[in-house]
Amino acid sequence: MVLARVTPPYNAFMDPLVIAGKAFESRLIVGTGKYRDGEQTRRAVEASGAEMVTVAVRRVNLDRSRESLLDFLDPGRYFLLPNTAGCYTADEAIRAARLGREAGLSDWVKIEVIGDQKTLYPDVAATLEATRTLVKEGFTVLPYTSDDIVVARRLIDVGAAAVMPLGAPIGSGLGIQNTANLRILREMITEVPLIVAAGVDNASDGDL
Repeated sequence: MVLARVTPPYNAFMDPLVIAGKAFESRLIVGTGKYRDGEQTRRAVEASGAEMVTVAVRRVNLDRSRESLLDFLDPGRYFLLPNTAGCYTADEAIRAARLGREAGLSDWVKIEVIGDQKTLYPDVAATLEATRTLVKEGFTVLPYTSDDIVVARRLIDVGAAAVMPLGAPIGSGLGIQNTANLRILREMITEVPLIVAAGVDNASDGDL
């Protein structure tokens, strides 16, 4: 994932990315799915140069008495961002976010509520509901959403700390397929960061 309104994360002259008052030098956010094992994940994350790393609450072993992906990610080096991947209702996403916080991961969360199993497009109504509830509970919420400016505004109105529209279907690697819509969002959303959250092919996709 890359911040949509900026140039690639390897530009050393960029201002830090600031989300909810927290600054990050890298504008690249990487996930932890699809790797062979924890060691391969560790090497890939290290090579990326990213500071923020997403961890799917429902897909990671939170029982630290057994080996877990979390054993390979140094929380002193990386900012771990729990996400609610695999959730299909607002209630499921809210429970996953609470579980991540109770397990000591973070009170930040990337909310993902999937509306269609085949395309993995977001259910924006459920995303808005989950965001509203979790913001009230003190979470810093970064919602994965569509590229709809109206939806983005509503998410900001209920307290979203960033807006994370897809650039193409999750995991497709197609690169940004909706440049016009993302440019509209970039121009009209100024109060919180705009982050391309899915379908990214390479870091240059962030240079809209």
